[in-house]
Amino acid sequence: MSGPNTSYDPVQVAPLHAEQVEAMVAEALAAFAAATSVAELKEARLAHAAERSPIALANREIGALPPQARKDAGARIGKARGQIGAALKAREAEVSAAELERALVEERVDVTLPLQPHPVGAVHPITGLMALVEDVFVGMGWEVAEGPELEAEWLNFDALNFVPDHPARTLQDTLFVEPADGGLVLRTHTSPVQARTMLHREPPIYVICPGKVYRADEYDATHVPVFHQFEGLVVDRGITLGHLRGTLDHFARAMFGDTRTRIRPHYFPFTEPSAEVDLQCFVCHGDSVGNPDRPCRTCKSEGWIEWGGCGVVNPRVLQACGIDSDVYSGFAFGMGVERTLMFRNDAADMRDMIEGDVRFSRSLVGVAR
Repeated sequence: MSGPNTSYDPVQVAPLHAEQVEAMVAEALAAFAAATSVAELKEARLAHAAERSPIALANREIGALPPQARKDAGARIGKARGQIGAALKAREAEVSAAELERALVEERVDVTLPLQPHPVGAVHPITGLMALVEDVFVGMGWEVAEGPELEAEWLNFDALNFVPDHPARTLQDTLFVEPADGGLVLRTHTSPVQARTMLHREPPIYVICPGKVYRADEYDATHVPVFHQFEGLVVDRGITLGHLRGTLDHFARAMFGDTRTRIRPHYFPFTEPSAEVDLQCFVCHGDSVGNPDRPCRTCKSEGWIEWGGCGVVNPRVLQACGIDSDVYSGFAFGMGVERTLMFRNDAADMRDMIEGDVRFSRSLVGVAR
């Protein structure tokens, strides 16, 4: 910037002429008006209102004027810069509002459209079925009992009247935890939960025991080494086999709708008498028996499907758990969750239940109805 000019000549400072200043203002206003976006308006601001703009450079020339001319030029440039600043501010408000309105229209999302942009998960059918079983029995006034999956051998076998040389206690059936003589197993059924309940509670006892169990089984369409069971236990005064039949009939109807049960003599160490529970075929309702014209694949035209085991609690089990068998009696039953799920939903391969494919879970989304 040059020093004061004592021999002032207006021609030498042409940018300060009134015509030049008015032209700068007109160019700035036209550029602002032509900008239709925030980005374009930013470029116009840099060109006409920033430090390197013509009006800013003209403002720097004021210092080179003699005192008598500096006042008029300063007023002229200040007025012009004020006009440019006011026009820029007004145009910024207009462009920002227009861009916002355009974005609201272009980016509008119709929340009423029946779309699912991202796939969602589903409750696993086994989890849902176990919750349904619990709801059925809680509705009857029972309680839900749980226990550890790593169990004492005494609770898993001895307390339930399994003799020391019982086949179920061999390595072919039971998964022992090292050391092998440490007395710990991965529970083979949820019956130890029943034993724990009887050891720690006084009758009357009405509990349902759902949970995960472990067996040394092959991995195929109908067997997996880790599966789930639910077992029921009642211990009270005057309990008979008739109470068991009524409970099973009610439970079967809750699981399968219009069906009924039958029991066949069987043997279990922890119940006496013992029985197998069969379901009346919920497909043919027994109409396929002896009728070759109406065969049933579900029950193989036998009219019944094996479901689980049951019986009156063996007095030895009551005594082992500290309950007077002369005063109290009870019944117990147990079914596989996976087997029940296969019956309810016509699932052909048990391996589908543990593969983790969410499509399988979604296909059985109504299991916990």
